Amino acid sequence: MIAILKKELWSYFGNWSAWIIIAAFSLIGTLFLFFFENDSNIFEIGTASLQSYFVLVPWLMMFIIPAISMRTLAEEQQSGTLNWLFSQPLKISEIILGKFLSVWIIGILCLLPSLVYLYTVYVLGVPQGNIDLGATFGSYFGLMVLTAAFSAVGILASSLSQNQIMAYLLGVFLCFIFYFGIEQLASYKLLGGADYVLANLGFYQHFLGFTRGLIDTRDVSYFLLVIGICLFLAKIFVEKKK
Repeated sequence: MIAILKKELWSYFGNWSAWIIIAAFSLIGTLFLFFFENDSNIFEIGTASLQSYFVLVPWLMMFIIPAISMRTLAEEQQSGTLNWLFSQPLKISEIILGKFLSVWIIGILCLLPSLVYLYTVYVLGVPQGNIDLGATFGSYFGLMVLTAAFSAVGILASSLSQNQIMAYLLGVFLCFIFYFGIEQLASYKLLGGADYVLANLGFYQHFLGFTRGLIDTRDVSYFLLVIGICLFLAKIFVEKKK
């Protein structure tokens, strides 16, 4: 698994793709938070808080993570190197975990430049330091867990697809459905009491608790279960390609 992880990270950082993704992610976040006129602009909100950033990031990750994960398995199959991996002394689970961790690590690295935003808001607060650090760090933890879930979904989409374009489109679609689609469907209240159960099947309700500074074991367990199921299904689909 470590060998696969190193290989994947080297392929991302060696050809500058990871650097470009991190830079683009940071640039978009900066423009929305400090320059564009919108509901996320910190100066227009007038509150020493990064909550608008934590609302924006899942939507960015919804498109960024599938772009990173689309090549993990789909490209291997498209180029024929997947059969070479099968011939190596590697378990399928090690291949899947190595690729999953590489995508997750790059996703986390996309979040690191936002510490500059945290410092900026901390300094600009009146009085200085007037920011809810509990909710802020809880939200960061939630973003890392949510990014892991998106990464697992992206790996699953890549294992299902024959080429990178289909892997990307399927990854974006699944991430959108899990994060926003299920929550939106539950908001129509078409199922009566079952709407609450439906809402809790999606990512949004479980991520919402983290943004309030609450790290609930039920929310963490939910994301761990989703990650485990996605990676297990990806393992099954890859095994069928042997």
